[in-house]
Amino acid sequence: MYATENGTHAEILPPAVKKEKHEGPYPSSFACAVTINRPADELYAFWRDFTNLPKVMENIERVTCADDRRSHWVVSGPRGDAEWDSEITEDEPGRRISWAPLPDASVDNAGTIEFRPATEGRGTEVRALISFKPPMGGAGRMVAGWMQKDPHIQAKRDLRRLKQIMETGEIATSPANQGKPAS
Repeated sequence: MYATENGTHAEILPPAVKKEKHEGPYPSSFACAVTINRPADELYAFWRDFTNLPKVMENIERVTCADDRRSHWVVSGPRGDAEWDSEITEDEPGRRISWAPLPDASVDNAGTIEFRPATEGRGTEVRALISFKPPMGGAGRMVAGWMQKDPHIQAKRDLRRLKQIMETGEIATSPANQGKPAS
């Protein structure tokens, strides 16, 4: 708690979502991050079980693991569902996971999720570095942004949901979302 001229407020800060660009193999690349008050090993274990991801990522319908390195993804997007197979290209337990699509994937995407100690012992910074080729190029990305389905917008929301579920065990919803399934 802290005092301000407007009264006393709880020190609850929003996720540290950052708008950063990074280099990636595809035309659209970005980075965003959130600080979660949980140990890196716990966050890594949750993320590394890809079947958990539909719980926090609103556009992922399902993930099926073929083995410990390859998985099949079904994702809803502005043009309907997309499916592809992906492979882990780097796996450092408790630190980072990187992936890339297998040849002939319908969606070109690659990325890395990093788990870093947050400053002052405040948990873990979870950092998503994503690169993708927008379907239909820049026009497709513009339409996706208008529909709130742009991967950068989605990633920020997904990291917020990850923070909520890992810190509280549930994802908060507003009265406007009552009756809608939690993503």
